[in-house]
Amino acid sequence: MAEHIVLESVVPFEQGGGRLDQIAARCFPDFSRAKLQAWIKQGELTVDNVARKPKDKLYGGELLRLNALVEDDETHQPEEIELNIVYEDDDILVLNKPEGLVVHPAAGHHSGTLLNALLHHCPDLASVPRAGIVHRLDKDTTGIMVVAKNLAAHTSLVAQLQDRAISREYEAIACGVMTAGGTVDQPIGRHPTQRTKMAVIDSGKEAVTHYRVLHRFRAHTHVRVKLETGRTHQIRVHMSHIHYPLLGDQVYGGRLKLPKGASSEFISSLQQFKRQALHARQLGLYHPTTDDYMEWETPLPEDFKQLLQLLADDQQSCEA
Repeated sequence: MAEHIVLESVVPFEQGGGRLDQIAARCFPDFSRAKLQAWIKQGELTVDNVARKPKDKLYGGELLRLNALVEDDETHQPEEIELNIVYEDDDILVLNKPEGLVVHPAAGHHSGTLLNALLHHCPDLASVPRAGIVHRLDKDTTGIMVVAKNLAAHTSLVAQLQDRAISREYEAIACGVMTAGGTVDQPIGRHPTQRTKMAVIDSGKEAVTHYRVLHRFRAHTHVRVKLETGRTHQIRVHMSHIHYPLLGDQVYGGRLKLPKGASSEFISSLQQFKRQALHARQLGLYHPTTDDYMEWETPLPEDFKQLLQLLADDQQSCEA
């Protein structure tokens, strides 16, 4: 079964000079570049209501209009995987993602993902781009996510993300003792030599992360983080950039930092925490149909709470 979609986007002036297919990929990020190129060639993606070629250059300010049919996604199979659903109605589904669950199939993870689980839970999601997934959490990041259950909801949520109208707050444990909160406003892009990593680079996309201190331990800091943008690995990259990498981050974390005189038991327990200490705690958005503002919060997972207790016990024993 196919679903008819009509989407519009105005080309930002800062993207002027780029090719139509490249700009379309930024304006409609939920579709592959190959799919967008096909729609351009078929006249289903127009510029100011005129059919153009994928390589044509744009200058900024043009209206891109996509009027096409989206076929059901038959490349990914439904799988019966338990979901921790926080809220669900006809338009959206809010869930609490556990550690270890990959959100979308990719190299090395072709099954057993959140997308496979969503297709089983709601088969109609096969006609929604990426089965309704509009934002992601890393495999080992836990916490709250929203999924669009139809194209109208999908369009609304993507627009809210682009307009920064969706509130996303996280809790994390950073290595090092912060003196105060702050903001990191540094562009993020693909690492120039290590292609599986992201990095702060001048050619990257705008990325803004706000953080505040919740509690300081002897060698670590419990922080609350609020995203203004949503780049891949944003919190992990930004915290590492300011020299406060997340505890347990195997990619951006560097060497494990320990307080002076730490016990062997304490050190062993920290070494056993093999994922980044990051949890998506709060999510707020405007409902796609009612336009009511809604907000959800999920508790910290057990391993995160145990880690906080471990750090608190170490601090208390030192002060005793």
